[in-house]
Amino acid sequence: MSDSMLLSTDAHGVATLTMNRPDKLNSFDLPMIELWFSLLERACADPAVKVIVLTGAGRAFCAGGDVESFKDFRRWDSLERKNYLWKHVHKIVFTLERAEKPVIAAINGLARGAGLDMALMCDMRIMSESATLAESYINMGLIAGDAGTYFLPRIIGTARALELFWTGRTVQAAEAERIGLVNRVVPDEAFAEAVTETARSIAAQPQEAIRAFKRAVYHGLFTPLAAHLDSVSAQMAVMMDTPDHQAKVDAFLQRRRGS
Repeated sequence: MSDSMLLSTDAHGVATLTMNRPDKLNSFDLPMIELWFSLLERACADPAVKVIVLTGAGRAFCAGGDVESFKDFRRWDSLERKNYLWKHVHKIVFTLERAEKPVIAAINGLARGAGLDMALMCDMRIMSESATLAESYINMGLIAGDAGTYFLPRIIGTARALELFWTGRTVQAAEAERIGLVNRVVPDEAFAEAVTETARSIAAQPQEAIRAFKRAVYHGLFTPLAAHLDSVSAQMAVMMDTPDHQAKVDAFLQRRRGS
């Protein structure tokens, strides 16, 4: 259990959560889910962590739920199955929703079903050129039981989301980038460096402003314009009192005087 998820934090404040069951294509079972939740909460609470990166070991990002664990799942009654999702898998969804820190999915390899949905829950997605994605639930006669039906339409639109859910087809990297499913596709040989560079560049920015942007963007998805403007005007006024803002203004004025 202790090795199924790994957490490491570098000197720049980038915490990397690695799904570490490469022999199972990082498919998750209950012990892995529990460890995942625990390490995610730790990273969210750690003041030294500025950005969180989620990735997979080996040739996969995450193949979704472990088929072996489905044997128990099928023996349960409907309420037990629902509670399994609510009490375990959904804890990760809610933790990611509450996370004030930027979360980047580094899709290093295939992502299927709930594995893809875990990437959708992150704020950004960077994808390696050889990776592939699929909302594969339909191939098992299932619906997404986590939050794929919530996030995917918000990212790529209703019609495209329904197509992927209804067909279960594989999406290659070029298409994923074209339809906005991922932020960026990177050649395999440059992938790790690109993820690190992106995460560190965000970690180097004023953190109060980074988190305020995240709150404002997600808040704006569900509020009327007037309420949103009321909120962001208050946040901007507060930001102007932060040491980061004062330092940026002083540096700007210093450069201007120097020119």
